[in-house]
Amino acid sequence: MPELPEVQTIVDDLNKKIVGHKIIDVWSDWPKTIKTPSFSQFKKLIKNQKILKIKRRAKNLLFYFSDNYMMLLHLKMTGHLLLGKWKIEDKKAIPISPKEIINDPYNKYIHIIFYLDKDKMIGFSDLRKFGKIIFGKKDKIENLPELLKLGPEPLEKRFKFNEFKEIISSEKRKIKQVLMDQEVIVGIGNIYADEVLWYSKINPLKPANKLSEKELKILFSAIFKILNKSLKLRGTSTSDYRDLSGKRGSYGDHLLAYKRENQPCFRCKIKIKRIKIGGRSTHFCPKCQKL
Repeated sequence: MPELPEVQTIVDDLNKKIVGHKIIDVWSDWPKTIKTPSFSQFKKLIKNQKILKIKRRAKNLLFYFSDNYMMLLHLKMTGHLLLGKWKIEDKKAIPISPKEIINDPYNKYIHIIFYLDKDKMIGFSDLRKFGKIIFGKKDKIENLPELLKLGPEPLEKRFKFNEFKEIISSEKRKIKQVLMDQEVIVGIGNIYADEVLWYSKINPLKPANKLSEKELKILFSAIFKILNKSLKLRGTSTSDYRDLSGKRGSYGDHLLAYKRENQPCFRCKIKIKRIKIGGRSTHFCPKCQKL
């Protein structure tokens, strides 16, 4: 699933490329992506809406339109947005540009196309069809329960160590599970939880409320450093994530622990181990991150 750096990369690109444009039509071969309203109503309401800005909240993309309308788009497991050109053949979207989209099989699962003015198109590629869209008036979307219950944003300047300490220290669950809980702190998924815990030399099985003050400070700093590094490298593409132009993010070339099972730890050379925590693969160094 795209995490904070991947979603923020898409948001930044969208703000550069499509803000100020109007949506003139929508096509879909999987209208179930639109959870509310119905697809026919969605298509009617979004036509001629001008895109004012796009923001990120946790792993959600928030589109702000004219006429006080708003759209929430969650990429879920395999979704990403692409700026390109497609033609519809046999009720399927066939890419015709750019070459990065045409040549990459992970960009071919287009189930929604937004047709914009000035001959622009935004396609939503979603292999597993888990992505979702909710459209409506701004006050309704901003007050959706799934947004209101979210935890703080780890890269916001107002998010200080004392707040982080209070949140983490109140949790009895394993620290890996806590970091991935979007109601505790947002944007950190399986990839970056492994990365920041390796960087911090903290075992993923350790109860969060057992972390020392020193460990908490290191972890707080690691979250900021790792997420920002990945954001500068335009995210991680270990499988299907691509940026707006269809290109892979390059943080995957700098992974510290995630997907490095049986490879030597960069610090001590002991092989990275993989276990399951809450049904998710977890990678760590059994020596550097000793429990």
